[in-house]
Amino acid sequence: MERADQLILNYVSKAADAAYGVLRPEQRLDFTRRLRARIEEERGGSQNARDVARVLARFGDPAALVEREARRLADASAPSPASPGAGTGAARSGTTAAFPRAVDDAVPPGVAHYRRAARTVTRTVVKDRPREAAALVVLVVAALLVPFDLPAVAIFRPPAIAWGVAAALVMSSETWTLRDRLIGAGAPMLGYTAGGVVVGGLRVGDRPGLEAFVREFFNTSGIMFMIGAGAGVCWLFLRLLDRD
Repeated sequence: MERADQLILNYVSKAADAAYGVLRPEQRLDFTRRLRARIEEERGGSQNARDVARVLARFGDPAALVEREARRLADASAPSPASPGAGTGAARSGTTAAFPRAVDDAVPPGVAHYRRAARTVTRTVVKDRPREAAALVVLVVAALLVPFDLPAVAIFRPPAIAWGVAAALVMSSETWTLRDRLIGAGAPMLGYTAGGVVVGGLRVGDRPGLEAFVREFFNTSGIMFMIGAGAGVCWLFLRLLDRD
């Protein structure tokens, strides 16, 4: 419950910060009040943090809402050619009767929804789960080091060292289940070994002999390690999306 309420509070606070200096004080208060009321309406009383995050994702970037509000207030207060005088009612007071729904333009609703949800949860992960965020970053670094022919440290190549650090961070996390940790941390090495054996064996073709197989294994195992690391990062991140 506290986490769901905190998500809303953080979102409205960001909107209020973005409105500072853009809207007049009374407009800013009215804007944040209506925004909070609309969020509560869309929330429907849910205390689930995932549901609230999805609601906030539908509203989009708070700064974009502030810009939209400022344009609407400017249009409402501008005198029309047919009525040279200043506007009345809501236009004169600088407020609007209802907070409009956020609309996704030029982007399919489903794509926009999950894109915004991913951004919201990503910010939450980096802020509230630094160990998990660090594990994902180091796992990406391990994959990016593969194309570079860096010298080994003792007997270990830099990508293997980075993978070891990432695996330690993943396995020490209590956020993921044991199954998720094993899949995410083991995917790069599974790609390196099993993927290298399968793809390397297929690339040998009609050339017999262990030497040809070993050559093809090392030619493909690095790429398969990168693919496995990417799959592991995606898996772990999606599991964080489910939990958050």
